[in-house]
Amino acid sequence: MTAPPIVLNVNGIEVIYNHVILVLKGVSLQVPQGGIVALLGGNGAGKTTTLRAVSNLLKGERGAVTKGSIELRGERIENLSPADLVQRGVVQVMEGRHCFAHLTIEENLLTGSYTRKDKGEVSATLEKVYTYFPRLKTRRTSQAAYTSGGEQQMCAIGRALMASPTMVLLDEPSMGLAPQIVEEVFEIVKDLNTKEAVTFLIAEQNTNIALRYADYGYIMESGRVVMDGAAVDLRSNEDVKEFYLGMGGGERKSFKDVKSYKRRKRWLA
Repeated sequence: MTAPPIVLNVNGIEVIYNHVILVLKGVSLQVPQGGIVALLGGNGAGKTTTLRAVSNLLKGERGAVTKGSIELRGERIENLSPADLVQRGVVQVMEGRHCFAHLTIEENLLTGSYTRKDKGEVSATLEKVYTYFPRLKTRRTSQAAYTSGGEQQMCAIGRALMASPTMVLLDEPSMGLAPQIVEEVFEIVKDLNTKEAVTFLIAEQNTNIALRYADYGYIMESGRVVMDGAAVDLRSNEDVKEFYLGMGGGERKSFKDVKSYKRRKRWLA
């Protein structure tokens, strides 16, 4: 079977904030067309910065890619604006959802179609979003401020879909949500991937849920990718089980809690 083409290729990037703070230290990853790739690690590992580097949202936080390259379908994109990337089919769903509190759910969704001109296509996309998120259709006239965290997360993903993307960067979708809602959100992500051929790069601290739905995973620590592999292999890896899935015999919760451990350090390879 022929491997799918690589949509996103991140090649050894370094990111510096405020001209002095080195946050990413040679991060490399690939996202194949039609895949679900998980970017895993604890708080501060560099997951969000990696997504922001891809979507070119670093400038607003005084950050910049200073080394390496980022390619979308073979084209360098480091100097493109976020708006340019949306036009090329790449949309980011921000951590914390960031719905417009004073707008209704439907108004929030329609803001995602700002770059599209055909009203008929926008209406068709809106109905498609409602088929994947029937809860949003029920709450479409409610102000976002008066909806639940789960409904706001669905709204944020739905708003991204209104731009008709081919690739979605999804940042911490499980944050602050009940386990049942997290499961529902990831089931919808899987459906969108399978039925609509949307490619996903998901930054997530909840390693267990992410590896159950992803095809491939990258684990980050302190601005580096320290391990990667097929999701099924990472789930069965003893180090991942102990330090990220809570299945070890001890009480250690992070690789940083021990002086040495057996794992492949990509940056030393």
